[in-house]
Amino acid sequence: MREQRQAGAVEGTIVRRGDDAYEAVRSAMVWNRLKPDRFPELIVRAASERDVPAAVRLARSLGLRIAVRSAGHSWCGSPVRSDGMLLDLSGLRRYAIDPGSATASVQPAVTGRELVPALAEAGLAFPTGHCGTVALGGYLLSGGLGWNSGALGPACHSVEEIEAVTADGETVRCNEHENADLLWAARGAGPGFFAAVTRFRLRLHPAPGAIATTTYAFPLADVEPVCQWATEISHELEPSVELALTLATAAPFMTDVTPRPKVVTVTATAFAADAEHADEALRPLGNCPFADGAVHHRAPGPTSFAALHDTADVLWPSGLRYAADTLWSDADFAALLSRLGDAVREAPSQRSLVLAPFAPASHDGDLLRDMAFSVLGETCAVPYAIWDDPSADEANTRWLRDATASVEPLGTGHYVAEADLTAHPARAERSFRANDWERLQNLRARHDPQGLFHTYLAP
Repeated sequence: MREQRQAGAVEGTIVRRGDDAYEAVRSAMVWNRLKPDRFPELIVRAASERDVPAAVRLARSLGLRIAVRSAGHSWCGSPVRSDGMLLDLSGLRRYAIDPGSATASVQPAVTGRELVPALAEAGLAFPTGHCGTVALGGYLLSGGLGWNSGALGPACHSVEEIEAVTADGETVRCNEHENADLLWAARGAGPGFFAAVTRFRLRLHPAPGAIATTTYAFPLADVEPVCQWATEISHELEPSVELALTLATAAPFMTDVTPRPKVVTVTATAFAADAEHADEALRPLGNCPFADGAVHHRAPGPTSFAALHDTADVLWPSGLRYAADTLWSDADFAALLSRLGDAVREAPSQRSLVLAPFAPASHDGDLLRDMAFSVLGETCAVPYAIWDDPSADEANTRWLRDATASVEPLGTGHYVAEADLTAHPARAERSFRANDWERLQNLRARHDPQGLFHTYLAP
């Protein structure tokens, strides 16, 4: 009877394993078409913030552990766990912007594509995820490496406060004055965070007056000299210029050659006060000593957040199967990407790629303080296996594991948001500095001593 009362307190939808709708709902919990072979006993789809403490109390009464979902963009499907409750917060999509204080209150399922234009109307900005469909909840909890993070820091640096429901079913406010340890953990703990965040208060930044971008694509055989040139150029660029390398099959607009070749692409995007300053910020890239060998070149020109989101949608479209992993390293990009270039040449899918951003979390130590998020190397690479044929699941997953293994000796850690947590039991721990990991475990023991919230996914 008590369990029925607890369930009745939830205004949203409760789907139980064995219900007719269960499999369709379970499948919808992961954006990726590659679905995990894990089965929650209950899926609670919250209709409002009030449902979250009710769901936590229901889980306690049933003896179920809780995993939390914002929008299901976790590549490895971390929120989908067996034998527990999946608490789906995708219905919590409200936000409010206060231009006077340059802050915003956002619920966890608000996406970058929704928030960015609303902020722009107020002359404000926030380092949202590169993919516009990524919701803020999981993104912020994992650190948040997004647009203009080189200048603004990881997105979690701009989280001033959270409201969260703890393991005892209580809603608490966490800021630098109240429950500061929980705020510290929420800034980077990722899928191992031991509470359910229902609201974030964000510190906003002035919107760029202009955004400009430029691109070079070279044959993949030139990966080492391209990496060396891009590294030299990176030292001349302002922090507000986002520079990245991509190893992939050439896009259709780059070449008419069939089959399309594999290329290394250098992309720079400047966020500036006006168009003149944006063009000036990209000027160092105009002196490429081997530009004549480029497969494709886009001269510096204006762009927008909407266009940047559209470009990300082309690289990571919906409706496909994905597996991803990450590696921080102290090796230079020439050493790191020459090995990953060999892997890209042999990829079973032409869609698979490797992304290697320069300083994705900023080199400014002041932007990396007071957070669980850990920057663990000078360079970073993220291989993505992307395919559409279910019969090729094993081949593509094996390719990802082999690609990561080829550079693992150069690695210093992983980025928890996109790490393949099922690859090895130490993946989660290796996503944090040793003292940060120890502090996270101590905080979990204090705030969730019975382990109500699932910890990190593991093999």
